[in-house]
Amino acid sequence: MRKIVYYVAASLDGFIAGPAGDVSRFQYAGAGIDQYIEGLQAFDAVLMGHHTYAFGYDFGVQPGQPSPLYGHMEHFIVSETLAFAAPHPRVHVLRPDRTAVLALKNQPGRDIYLCGGGQLAGWLLAEQLIDEVKVKLNPLVLGQGTGLFTGVSTPFSLRLLTAETHPEGLLTLHYAVAYP
Repeated sequence: MRKIVYYVAASLDGFIAGPAGDVSRFQYAGAGIDQYIEGLQAFDAVLMGHHTYAFGYDFGVQPGQPSPLYGHMEHFIVSETLAFAAPHPRVHVLRPDRTAVLALKNQPGRDIYLCGGGQLAGWLLAEQLIDEVKVKLNPLVLGQGTGLFTGVSTPFSLRLLTAETHPEGLLTLHYAVAYP
């Protein structure tokens, strides 16, 4: 079975975006970011929420088209309402349904990159569908914004797999989720 790996940037206080989705204070260059971009080649599918996909519109992604950064991946957007008239053949809409996500995990292929956001990650964690979490921990405090996992009411334990320090102050922390 394919793993879902939540690979995400976060502030020290646990936010993946500031107010109004602002991500401008996160690092976009350096050894840790180079490692992240190279690491994306290990995935052949990206799973993201409706808001995360639509966030890409601000960076030139056209509705129904794949994101250039993830162009080599099959795109699965989780949404109850999103629909495209003529989507690209590599762009699919999944309803937020545990069975649909399990079916995706059971398809042949490499691991699945969970691109976000916090609400989808919270739902997937509560459904025990996230296998690993990789956090690019940025040396900053945002104070408010979108949490790493939104809406999670049950505690979950993580087991550290690796921790890497990068010269620009970024830490890459890789965990396995330890479900009961």
